[in-house]
Amino acid sequence: MGDNRLTRDSATRETTQRKAAWVQPDLLPTPRDEDGYRFRWIRTSLMGKVDPTNTSAKLREGWVPVKAEDHPELQTYADPASRFKDNVEVGGLLLCKAPIELVEQRNAHYARQAESQIQAVDNSFMKMNDARMPLFSEKRSEVRFGKGSK
Repeated sequence: MGDNRLTRDSATRETTQRKAAWVQPDLLPTPRDEDGYRFRWIRTSLMGKVDPTNTSAKLREGWVPVKAEDHPELQTYADPASRFKDNVEVGGLLLCKAPIELVEQRNAHYARQAESQIQAVDNSFMKMNDARMPLFSEKRSEVRFGKGSK
């Protein structure tokens, strides 16, 4: 009766644990959070060509390159041929950070800009309105679920 039973040593957690599934690795490492800052990867080169225009625009916008010594968990990803030796650069992307307040102000600026552009298009569209055949500008969308047509 006891002959079919496994020994106590073979019934450990390691032998009964499910094998880990393969997961595609992230292309860019994620830095650990810092209070009061947001991180962003800034393009420094594209297809092997240096892109100083984009890099300098982002630096003027308030993004500051992250020092590799501040994030030792990312140093294994650093590019040895990088122009930014003391910073974290991976595949032509430079890790930068900015204060959360600055990022929120930037996002609000671009949201206002997008809203004014939408309003300008709507105003231009509604100028063509004619009482005989009125135009309408509906700002809602609706998602319906169902079986569809047969």
